[in-house]
Amino acid sequence: MHDAPTPDAPTESAPLDSPHTESHTEESVDAELVAPRPVDAEPAAGPATDEPADEPATWVPPRRGGPFREGDRVQLTDPKGRHYTVVLQAGGSYHTHRGQIDHDDIIGSPEGGLVHSAANTPYLTLRPRLADYVLSMPRGAQVIYPKDSAQILMWGDVFPGARVLEGGAGSGALTCSLLQAVGPTGKVISYEVRKDHAPHAVTNVETFFGQRPPHWELTVGDVRDHRGEVDRVVLDMLSPWDVLDTVRDCLVPGGILVGYVATTTQLSVLTEALREMQCWTEPESWEAMVRPWHVVGLAVRPEHRMIAHTAFLLTTRRLADGVTPPRQQRRPTGR
Repeated sequence: MHDAPTPDAPTESAPLDSPHTESHTEESVDAELVAPRPVDAEPAAGPATDEPADEPATWVPPRRGGPFREGDRVQLTDPKGRHYTVVLQAGGSYHTHRGQIDHDDIIGSPEGGLVHSAANTPYLTLRPRLADYVLSMPRGAQVIYPKDSAQILMWGDVFPGARVLEGGAGSGALTCSLLQAVGPTGKVISYEVRKDHAPHAVTNVETFFGQRPPHWELTVGDVRDHRGEVDRVVLDMLSPWDVLDTVRDCLVPGGILVGYVATTTQLSVLTEALREMQCWTEPESWEAMVRPWHVVGLAVRPEHRMIAHTAFLLTTRRLADGVTPPRQQRRPTGR
């Protein structure tokens, strides 16, 4: 496999690693690291007491509006368009090559304002978008970039309340998008075979949401060990065809499988494996490329760089039990 090209991102990012996470070999679960808090778990049995039981903490999603408060993340944009992300602390400061910026000058101010450094350089203050966060997050495995995450959410039809099985959590970039899409009434069940990648996913998800979302379960292990019905499946792994039997058994009829693979060989093997199972709609595959444009008055032209190939996407839908897909009528190739 090859590394996917690095898009020309507007934010600074860490060096990239392998473009995919594997999920086809089993490793033991590190309970201290990734053991989830089951949403519907019963309280542990214990001695009777007159004290009221502690109620679970209410999950509060990231703050999206209003004046900046201590603990908020703020994205500073300088006159050249460079971005810097800072966590606000009372009495804190951020040092730039254009002088110091005091956090207290930002705390309490409205989003979309300006703050000036000690050298009187203006910086725009906004909360970072999820796309900004993904492009600048620490990573172990290569992340799924915003252009592909958007395609996965749309063509995977990930809806509020959906139960999503994710094979290959990697650094947690797509996990954040899935958790935000399904909301607190849904559930994202992630499997990651690499114990060295799982800590990155945990840290990045908790950093973005401010805490561990209660509707997320992460297991260090093989996705083939999963049991239970799900509405959607997303596979970002080296050999997704190895887990198709498990996916077929847990995905509801009409449910959608989305595959994310880096090479044409992977795309071909996955497509043919799905066809052979005779329980899926005809797989559809594509890649997404983004070309930014430079617009200044009447000087309108493409930018010199574009976000080209990162991976191939594939979607298919689970048929009802006992139903086989109609035979595809393909136009013959060659003479």
